[in-house]
Amino acid sequence: MTTTIDEQQVPAGPAVEPAPDPRARARAESAALADLLRPVRGTIRVAQVLAAIGSAAALVPFVALAGLAAAFLEPGPPDDGAVLGAVWLIVGGLGARGVITGLALALTHFADVRLQALLRRRMAAHLGRVPLGWFSERSSGMVRKAAQDDVHDLHQVVAHHPVEWVGAWVLPIAGIGYLAWLDWRLALLALVTLPWYAAAYAWMMRGYTEKVEQMNAGNERISSAVVEFVSGIAVVKTFGQARRAHRGYAEAARDFGRFYSEWVRPMLRIEVIATMAISAPVVLLVACAGTAWFVGAGWITPVEAMTGILVSLVVPTTITALGFGASNRRTAAAAALRLHELLATPVLPEPDEPREPAGHRIELAGVRFSYGGGDGAEVLRGIDLDCPEGTVTALVGPSGAGKTTLATLVARFHDVTGGALRIGGVDVREIDPAVLYRHVGFVLQDVQLLHGTIAGNVRLGRPDATDDELHDACRAARIHDRILALPRGYDSVVGEDALLSGGEAQRVSIARALLADTPVLVLDEATAFADPESEAEIQDALSGLAAGRTVLVVAHRLSTITGADRIAVVDDGRIVESGTHDELLAASGRYAAMWAAHRSGEDDAR
Repeated sequence: MTTTIDEQQVPAGPAVEPAPDPRARARAESAALADLLRPVRGTIRVAQVLAAIGSAAALVPFVALAGLAAAFLEPGPPDDGAVLGAVWLIVGGLGARGVITGLALALTHFADVRLQALLRRRMAAHLGRVPLGWFSERSSGMVRKAAQDDVHDLHQVVAHHPVEWVGAWVLPIAGIGYLAWLDWRLALLALVTLPWYAAAYAWMMRGYTEKVEQMNAGNERISSAVVEFVSGIAVVKTFGQARRAHRGYAEAARDFGRFYSEWVRPMLRIEVIATMAISAPVVLLVACAGTAWFVGAGWITPVEAMTGILVSLVVPTTITALGFGASNRRTAAAAALRLHELLATPVLPEPDEPREPAGHRIELAGVRFSYGGGDGAEVLRGIDLDCPEGTVTALVGPSGAGKTTLATLVARFHDVTGGALRIGGVDVREIDPAVLYRHVGFVLQDVQLLHGTIAGNVRLGRPDATDDELHDACRAARIHDRILALPRGYDSVVGEDALLSGGEAQRVSIARALLADTPVLVLDEATAFADPESEAEIQDALSGLAAGRTVLVVAHRLSTITGADRIAVVDDGRIVESGTHDELLAASGRYAAMWAAHRSGEDDAR
């Protein structure tokens, strides 16, 4: 059951799973394309009917030319009425084709604009309901490609292909039908070169799907090599390995060039032969020779011969259009399957009868979790944790122990696969997501700032906040003065005239959390990538942010959480120790060993 008007207009349809077999994948792509085009299919059908009429009208000038030739070839002066009538038929046929085909293209272009708007709205509505953890597992480039490139790849098959495809079939069929009415030999003569083209084209397309898959894989390998080289160029140059790092890209490019050359070189020879078979000079030569023979044998008149030659020249242009249309359709079908898979991403279930949290206590009871909805290896194994209102609970432990996963479950980045996680006595799965995010805020180590103004980024949690509230939040986050120093202050745009360091971006995200003023706060190693000066300012900002809130903090620097109300040591998906800093040191267990290592590291740093 869909929830928005746009989703009702663009039905979800069955999920189309990618298939490893090229033929199965091609079928899946065609099914996905047909499903996505459903909202504009009626408009496309009307446009195709108009295109058929326009293409048939294009045949009228050929008939009129034959009549005009007949008028001039008759003994005596030509009949002015017949000549004028033929001229008007030519003008009328050309005009009718232009107007009707133009109307058909206008309809398909309007359909294309409508479909793109529907798909982008549907994607925005759908992605707004998927788990937040889905975004952390994927790059923003993938979503951008779907919303921009893949949607744009549908343009040709909506705005152009339906009209051009109908015209490419109707005009030659109508023309050959007219020739057959004049004399069946003329119809055969117009088609005589096509078998050569068809055979050559079929030969070229052998294994096309598999070759395209290999080409895409080669392009992906080159892209990965480029990204790897550029992103790590500072490191490789520092260690004098620039040439070695460049070798990966060179090898990928060389392998792709070798594959592409081996595939395309023999095809080019065949394509030359195929293109010559339907080229205008060859078709004209065959048509002239054939009609001369037919006229000499007395089978047709010279006027009919001229008509046969003119119509024969139409066929090659339509065949070329069909070839381009098939290529565009394959590209669109591949894009449609990617869009279909994106729109089939499972969303977070919403409760039928949502409940309001009664307070801000965080409770985890027997929580188990594994990525992939329970199909993968368990990351958390029976977590029990109680975080009373107004307390700070710290999660510590080795890398990969499950700390971040545990913390993000509170913000419902994913749903637990076992046990229960409650806020204010209510399971988070029974809280409406909009209500949940008014109760839970988070500051993560991987800061995400949008391409917009600083003010817009801070106001994400409270768009209606006043300027005074905005400035107070930024002062508390120790970032107000830095913002005022930017060229346009709070109106400076991130990435343009607001080039922020990692610590400054982190303080902007803290200001965002302060302005949102949520009673529950999740902090995931908020100082992980900060320099010492920034870390001190971030810690000051976090102290103000945590006051009076229920805080769950993931920490890797133990000195920052010694004052926490409770410290939980996580290892291998379980809580192995729990207590205050002093209690855990007195227990001489895992935490005490971590603390000793931490102090030793600090001493070495001095």
